[in-house]
Amino acid sequence: MDKLAAVREVAFFQGLPEEQQAKLAEIAVTRRYEKGETLFPADVPADGFYSLVNGRVKVFRTSPAGKEQILHVFGAGEAVGEVPVFEGATFPAQCEAVEPCETLFFPRNAFRDILRDDPDLAMRMMAMLSQRLRILVNKIDDLSLKETPARVAAHLLLLRSSTDSDTFRLDLPKGQIALYLGTIQETLSRIFKRFTDEGLIEIKGREITILDRERLRELADEGR
Repeated sequence: MDKLAAVREVAFFQGLPEEQQAKLAEIAVTRRYEKGETLFPADVPADGFYSLVNGRVKVFRTSPAGKEQILHVFGAGEAVGEVPVFEGATFPAQCEAVEPCETLFFPRNAFRDILRDDPDLAMRMMAMLSQRLRILVNKIDDLSLKETPARVAAHLLLLRSSTDSDTFRLDLPKGQIALYLGTIQETLSRIFKRFTDEGLIEIKGREITILDRERLRELADEGR
């Protein structure tokens, strides 16, 4: 792997001077994971953070009863596990590969040395952490205030906006999407059937076509 090229693709490293990107590439460690492998478990010391070069990972918590709640799914160019690195704390959730992936691992101590000498990078990190906080706030809002059909509608609209097309493939298996939305696969399947029967969407395998965007938007806004 060309580490310098990979560093250039990390969202909050883009635009940094070449020499700063080179320093980051020097401390980065390449790591590969197969589907189902754990990048880090919950509640262990955060000795560094990751950036995805390719593939995707999920960050999740598991309840004492064994129920999994997916907090977020990360893809190429995104950082994972950076917050506890700054706190000097433990990872609050577990991270697992949902498909084969390559990552860059940035050791905590070496990264903090670079950050100390680069105010621009520090500001980028603050902006990225603020964005992550907004994502979590919206996630809490969705789980606490929206009924399940509204959460499903909102997720479909999000996928639609990310692809800029009314036809797209589901980004995860249905079971994983259900966990991400705080429900179970059987409930998700029933909602998909309801949306299909009402003419809101058309489903062919993992491919979905949105037929009535305005009605989906109305459903997504319900409960707010």
